[in-house]
Amino acid sequence: MENRITKLFNIKYPIIQGGMVWCSGWRLASAVSNHGGLGLLGAGSMHPETLVEHIHKMKQATDKPWGINVPLLYPEIDRLIEIIINEGVKIVFTSAGSPKKWTSLLKSHGITVVHVVSSALFAQKCEEAGVDAVVAEGFEAGGHNGREETTTLTLIPNVVEATTLPVIAAGGIASGKSMAAVMALGAEGVQIGTLFAVTTESSAHPTFKQRVLNTDEGGTMLALKKLAPTRLIKNEFFEQVKALEDAGADVAQLTQLLGKGRAKKGIFEGDMVEGELEIGQIASMLHKEQTVAEMMQNLITDFNDTMKRFENVKM
Repeated sequence: MENRITKLFNIKYPIIQGGMVWCSGWRLASAVSNHGGLGLLGAGSMHPETLVEHIHKMKQATDKPWGINVPLLYPEIDRLIEIIINEGVKIVFTSAGSPKKWTSLLKSHGITVVHVVSSALFAQKCEEAGVDAVVAEGFEAGGHNGREETTTLTLIPNVVEATTLPVIAAGGIASGKSMAAVMALGAEGVQIGTLFAVTTESSAHPTFKQRVLNTDEGGTMLALKKLAPTRLIKNEFFEQVKALEDAGADVAQLTQLLGKGRAKKGIFEGDMVEGELEIGQIASMLHKEQTVAEMMQNLITDFNDTMKRFENVKM
């Protein structure tokens, strides 16, 4: 397949691996890039010196295109941007903030910039800011989520209509069939998180991966809406959050409960009780750990088989 997304990143398949906190280190990102997709380092859970280490390892592990996901609300964002420029990173996905502040600077250094949005309005603002593409992420996605709670199948056509930029769909992409579905709505690529979070190469804790694989339908829910809406597996920590929210807790009370390092505790250290277990709704569709190679092949085969089924379909 060749389209604006594959050309923009110079990749074989329009499949981008989400730059997830505590999951997306150099092993996962390089494996995705080596198998034809676009791997992203997740800078949101890395200290600046750790990011430099992962960048150097990426350069050794792959000669294919790759990038970095940078949450713009990161406390040391200036330092991260400086590192990205100095290390010659070619692709940056930004999220959790306005793209206006950094896009021009990044592009002046020859960097391709993509921003994550949850509405058509923000897609238009991204185009005005000069980004090269947008990720339209629906309500089904894991981790931090849009306040609009718009589902992917509703969001994608709205964003496609609102902007001339290439659109990458995210949220609830679990198979080649779902890839075909969002492309039918106008997306030219997909960004996938949950599937890659539980691959062998993911840096997530084995206990977290198994908890994801054991998650039943309805086992995740949006929480922390007064802070930043976040999709979580229902565990003891989630129940504490829910109890506070049901009681009308304010931002200060929720911030105190959240504390620091909750996501690290759950995803990276494997604390299934007190950890913040961020994952997408599609967790209930996953049942075994696979390598990136297996996951990519399954996606591609399923997509091609799906497209063949519709070759002669007419109404």
